[in-house]
Amino acid sequence: MLGFVEKLKRLRTVTPYIYLLAICFSTSAITFAQPFSLKGQFWGNILHGNDPPANHSSFVTDLGYIPMLSLSRDLSIDRFVDLEWGYRMHYRMHEEDIAFSSNPYRLWLRYSSEKIEARLGLQKIAFGPAMVLRSLAWFDTIDPRDPTGQTDAVEALRLRVFPTSSLAIWLWSINNDQDTLSYGGRAELSTSIGEWGLTYHQDPAELGQSVGQFPIFISGPHQRVAVDYRFDGYFGFWFEGAGIFSDSKQDVELNGFTQFTLGADYTIPVGPGLLIMAETMKINSISTEKYSSTEQTYTALMASLPINMLHQLMFISQIDWDNSYMYNYLRWGITYDHFSLNFILSISPKRGDYEIAKEDLPKTVAGFGTGIQFMLIYNH
Repeated sequence: MLGFVEKLKRLRTVTPYIYLLAICFSTSAITFAQPFSLKGQFWGNILHGNDPPANHSSFVTDLGYIPMLSLSRDLSIDRFVDLEWGYRMHYRMHEEDIAFSSNPYRLWLRYSSEKIEARLGLQKIAFGPAMVLRSLAWFDTIDPRDPTGQTDAVEALRLRVFPTSSLAIWLWSINNDQDTLSYGGRAELSTSIGEWGLTYHQDPAELGQSVGQFPIFISGPHQRVAVDYRFDGYFGFWFEGAGIFSDSKQDVELNGFTQFTLGADYTIPVGPGLLIMAETMKINSISTEKYSSTEQTYTALMASLPINMLHQLMFISQIDWDNSYMYNYLRWGITYDHFSLNFILSISPKRGDYEIAKEDLPKTVAGFGTGIQFMLIYNH
């Protein structure tokens, strides 16, 4: 594994060459009539919240667009190469202020055959069976409450090998914002009693960083290890267990975390089928220097009902048991061809309910108090 990492020490310097390959690849694709597609996602969003930050409007409007270019070329019957490029542009408007941001969304080049897949560049790396309380959200920001389905990407080289039809092996090397190369791997095994996964990741970055979608901050170099399982039968059942352990010898307050998620779902024969799901996560924070630990427990409940071919209702409730916080989310979605209309009601704790100074809380309307939201999405 170390030799594999050494060969990738200059991963970031490779990215500009992907742009050059994209130009050459597109020219070749046109010349030889290879598959070419230009897709994209536009979204517009209006949000009203009853608990805005001080001196901020209770209304926020968002407009965004992601164009996606895809190119592919067959090399033989069972081998091909393809490339995907996407760029995210986002306008946020409140009162008379307009904020604009833009950043690369995807840029990767992939080689695929029957037994191997190699992908280089800015890409999504996501795994694990959990839906809401995801212990394995190490490299993505997937959120079932987001109708756009967007997620952040990482700059990486990912290799997947398929020795048999029931076994898949992942290897990756990721370059972070500190220009530090981390690496890891994952094995996935499909059996008659379920799907198994075993994951390991080593990060030598010296600066502290947040890991996952929950309040986990690890100081300095660290290791991550996880095991997960999913069973699909009369009902669905899954498990995720992860450990994050700092390699630092310094006297830090917290240098270890463990996460455990248990989940299950079942489809009730009501109409087209009412899907209900429940997950519980427990986070243990460990200090080996002070020989102490603390626990946090979360529960998520979800119900999803497709009323007909066009309409769908989704409800998600998340509970923070230790702080007695409850977050509720209700979405009515209407999908017609390329258009999606979403009406969203959210009820969350107000700013005054948190034991944090108001000036230290995020300066956003979303996620505080009662919010009413309308979102239009157009996928082409």
